[in-house]
Amino acid sequence: MIEDKKAVHTEDDINYIPYGILNYRVLEGMADWVRVIDKKGKVMFANSAMKEALGEDIVGTDCYDVHCKNQKCVFCITNRSIETGETVQKEEIIKGQYYSVKSSPVKDQYGVISGAVEVFRNVTRERKLELELIERNKKISRDLHFARRIQERVLPKRGIVENLKIDYVYQASEMLSGDMFDLFYIDEANIGIYICDVAGHGIAASMMTMFIKQAMRSIKDEVLSPALALEELHNRFSTLGLEADKYFTIFYGVYNKVTHRLTYSNAGHNCYPIKFNFQEIEPLKIKGYPITMLFEKVEYKEKEIKLELGDKILFYTDGITEARDHNDKQFGIEGVLETVQKNPDNILKEVEDKFIIHSWGEQDDDYALVLVEVVD
Repeated sequence: MIEDKKAVHTEDDINYIPYGILNYRVLEGMADWVRVIDKKGKVMFANSAMKEALGEDIVGTDCYDVHCKNQKCVFCITNRSIETGETVQKEEIIKGQYYSVKSSPVKDQYGVISGAVEVFRNVTRERKLELELIERNKKISRDLHFARRIQERVLPKRGIVENLKIDYVYQASEMLSGDMFDLFYIDEANIGIYICDVAGHGIAASMMTMFIKQAMRSIKDEVLSPALALEELHNRFSTLGLEADKYFTIFYGVYNKVTHRLTYSNAGHNCYPIKFNFQEIEPLKIKGYPITMLFEKVEYKEKEIKLELGDKILFYTDGITEARDHNDKQFGIEGVLETVQKNPDNILKEVEDKFIIHSWGEQDDDYALVLVEVVD
C-alpha cells in the first residue's frame, strides 16, 4: 500500500478502494484535479491540485459537495462507472469554471469494481472561446439574413411593366446569391433588362451583384446601345482592381415598346435566353467575352429581333444548366429547350421541377429563371 500522509484511511476504507492498486504518487503529480470515490459516494482521495483549489477538508465528504450542490447529481457519472464498468464523461460548472469530468471504474485485485476515479480538466478557456464563437456566428447569421432580405427586395417586382409581363424564380445555394437580374425604364420608349451570373457564390459574389445593379442603373442614363453599355460596364469593373478570378457574365437587352424590337448583347453568358411562342423556339445566340480583369479593352456585338404579342423570353443562369444527375450528366441548355418545347404554358415551374428531379434535389450553385412576356 502506498501511504497517503495527508489522508487518514480506516480498515473499512480498504473494503471500498484498493489503495495498493492505485498509484497515488502519479495522481499527486497531475495538474488536473483527481479524486477517488467509493461506492457510498464519499471522496476517499483527492490530489494536491484539487485540495489546493477547493480546500484540504474535501476528503471524506460527499462527492457532490465539491460541485457546491446539496444533493446527488441527476446524472451521476461515478455511479454509472461503478455499476456498468464504463468510462463516462460530462461537463460541470464549479465556482464559475467549466470542467470536463471523466469517471473510470477502479477494480480490486479480484477484478471487482470497488469505486471510481474522476479526473477534472479545466476547459473554461475553450468553452468561453466556443461561446464567443457561437455568439459571433449568430451575429453573422443575423447579418446574412438581413443582407438576403435586401438582395431579394432589390429584385424587380413581378407583374406588368408597360407591355411586358415579368415573373421569376430566384434561389441562392447559400444565404446570398451571385445571380442578379433587373428590368428598368431607360426613357419613354425603351426598357432595359439583363441577367448576370457572378463567378462563385456567397458574400463576395452578392456584393458584386450590387455593384452590377448600381452600375447598370447609372449606365442606362448615358448609353442606350446594349453593346456600348457592356463596354462601359467592363471599363467601370476594371477600375475596381480586383483579382483575375473575379469576373461575371451578363446578357443585356433593350426593348423598344414603340417598335417592339429587342436589341441585345452578350458578355460571356453561355445560357442563351430562349424566345418562344406556340409556333417556334429561338435561342438568342450571340457571343462575347465575360466582364473580367484579363482584358484591358473589349468590344461587344449586337443583334436585334422583333417581338410580337404573346412572345416570351426565358432568361436563366448556369445553376440550372450545370446541374448534374447521378450519372454526372448536365441538365444543359438541351434540358431547358426540351422543357420549353413540351411545357410552354407553365415554364418557370416546369423548368425548376425538371431541374430538381435531374439533380436529385441537390443544389450546388445559385440559379435564376426569369420569364418576360409581351402582353400588349
